[in-house]
Amino acid sequence: MLKTTIIGATGYTGAELALMVTKHPELTLSGLYVSANSVDAGKPISQLHGKLAGLVDMSVQPLNDVKQVASECDIVFLATAHEVSHDLAPEFLDQGCQVFDLSGAYRVKADDFYTTFYGFEHQNESWLDKAAYGLAEWDAQEIEHAQLVAVPGCYPTASQLAIKPLLEAGIIDTQMWPVINATSGVTGAGRKATMTNSFCEVSLQPYGLFNHRHQPEIATHLGCEVIFTPHLGNFKRGILATITMKLNEGVTEAQVAEAFATAYQGQPCVRVKGNVIPRIQDVEHTPFCDLGWKLQGQHIIVVSAIDNLLKGASSQAMQCLNIKNKFAQLTALI
Repeated sequence: MLKTTIIGATGYTGAELALMVTKHPELTLSGLYVSANSVDAGKPISQLHGKLAGLVDMSVQPLNDVKQVASECDIVFLATAHEVSHDLAPEFLDQGCQVFDLSGAYRVKADDFYTTFYGFEHQNESWLDKAAYGLAEWDAQEIEHAQLVAVPGCYPTASQLAIKPLLEAGIIDTQMWPVINATSGVTGAGRKATMTNSFCEVSLQPYGLFNHRHQPEIATHLGCEVIFTPHLGNFKRGILATITMKLNEGVTEAQVAEAFATAYQGQPCVRVKGNVIPRIQDVEHTPFCDLGWKLQGQHIIVVSAIDNLLKGASSQAMQCLNIKNKFAQLTALI
């Protein structure tokens, strides 16, 4: 059994991970931690997330001695803020742990990316270079050989899964950048209450126009510029991304279908639905990405639906763990 620890365990994704680790036949939950000054330290996680009652009743501990915690586990999930993951990851890696980081701290290798979009200067270039990007369906070989996996963001996951098959097939006219309009539930803003994500205050609206940090993440890993507009929706969980692209002249519906079928054959967490347009309610509380499309002339609209807390975060992290350790990909996910 692989001893598995979760740092940042009291957030939405941390709670989802705790349940998955408990369900996993090859893992044992070795610790749940929060920052030393957290008001949640010392409380049972089931008191903070009632759905875990009777399933995960372990208390959350303050992270006072990182080296000690690292010496007592084989695997760590970092469900922490970007700057925190930046600092913690090397300490666990130096102790030989597998690290699955759900923050943005190790996702993009580009000059000035972190100073521009995250507000800090990256100090761990060697680990940044070694990190595998964890888009599970496309980066399995890198994940298998990496000690550090940077799990993609929720918007980048929904968007890239929809665009990559057509790019890889060479049937998109990239002179017209793919246009991504994506709407997320309020859980994407995290558990900490603010006026921005208060359910009574949320009204469907776009944000981060032309300057959202996920735009360069998407563009970097696609190798193609995109226009990305995120929206905050007045619902709890899920992401629906609607992506408009121009196809090369003469591309047929059959070629589009073949591109998606080829990309996702044997990939259990992607469900290709063709002309059946996905809905958030079909993917809530599941590890799946549903993909559908409509084609007219040279233009295609691809619709991608995921649960932002699962395929957009925790279940994809577990999927990467399963790939890394050669377990069946859906282990502990369904």
